[in-house]
Amino acid sequence: MVNRVILNETAYFGQGSISMIGEEAKNRLFNKAFVVTDKDLLKFNVAQKVTKVLEDYNIAYVIYDNVKPNPTIENVLTGVKKYKDSEADFILAIGGGSSMDTAKGIGIIANNPDFSEVKPLEGSAATKNKSVPIIAVPTTAGTASEVTIDYVITDEAAVRKMVCIDPKVIPVLAVIDPDMMCSMPKGLTAATGMDALTHAIEGYITKEAWTVSDMFALKAIELIAKNLPKAVANGNDIAARNGMATAQYIAGMCFSNVGLGIVHSMAHQLGAVYNTPHGVANALLLPYVMEYNAPATGEKYKEIARQMGIASVDAMTEEEYRKVAVDAIVNLSKSIGIPQKLVEIGAKEEDLEKLANMAYVDVCTSGNPRKTNAEDILEIYKKAYE
Repeated sequence: MVNRVILNETAYFGQGSISMIGEEAKNRLFNKAFVVTDKDLLKFNVAQKVTKVLEDYNIAYVIYDNVKPNPTIENVLTGVKKYKDSEADFILAIGGGSSMDTAKGIGIIANNPDFSEVKPLEGSAATKNKSVPIIAVPTTAGTASEVTIDYVITDEAAVRKMVCIDPKVIPVLAVIDPDMMCSMPKGLTAATGMDALTHAIEGYITKEAWTVSDMFALKAIELIAKNLPKAVANGNDIAARNGMATAQYIAGMCFSNVGLGIVHSMAHQLGAVYNTPHGVANALLLPYVMEYNAPATGEKYKEIARQMGIASVDAMTEEEYRKVAVDAIVNLSKSIGIPQKLVEIGAKEEDLEKLANMAYVDVCTSGNPRKTNAEDILEIYKKAYE
């Protein structure tokens, strides 16, 4: 079996690392940035921390803030036109997964004339050219889009999310600065942190998992278990923020290279139909899917439990360590205020069958460790409903 690992050309970590953006842009002979961010990050002067660095280095920029929490085809296509009109030569994505996924869509279409629409990019599209160079600065500790080959765009007309997988969109530079994350409110910190945990756990048990991805996944789980409660409790705890910033990146290194499973397949549908924040959807569904997948995971739940801080797992039976692994996820989720049932987020029971059918054909389903079908997915949705 051949295993592939694709990561950023360069990544900077640590408090104050956004200061490196100007030097890197100059060294790469970039002249003008197309800044993709959202209106809230501009409103609360978060994005300006980065644009100030551009100004200090006399790098021109134009801002594009037409980004939704679940980015749409319109966000991407409007952005492509704005990018072409801007005469910029690189994209600077500032934000969570929504900004970075929008930037990836813009960047790949702008450099591939054969792909003028978003829909043909779903799955693994045969693009010829690399994306416009992207520098990615995450402001949330969750999606890890700054290190992944994936991006997700919502087709509002069809009420579905499209998962696009393309090594040519990976940012050339990632800057993971915990200072950029300190303004996240508790709810967003909790949801994005559980998103990162879902990435680590699904990446660890997916069909394509192997030695290197397991290393990334287990370290990410350990860091999240230690730091997420602290980051939620005190947003200015820079050590906890730094731990989560690193953890979510490591989790991205894992899943970007080995895939995910039906937690994501199911969560994508909640985002498309109800506009549920992706991290909330993942966090809510994770324990239910873990219970379902347990028979196909060998001893891996023992290691998940160990990294979650559970003692004496080596003395437990298979049934016991699988149960405590799931319980540890539930307890963490409850402690940071994550909804536990679909009814709490506005899901409708009459929609569950449609959601299950959509989830079954989602691109992430193929990576699930347990062979599944739409009927099984429907039963998981029902169990999670109320």
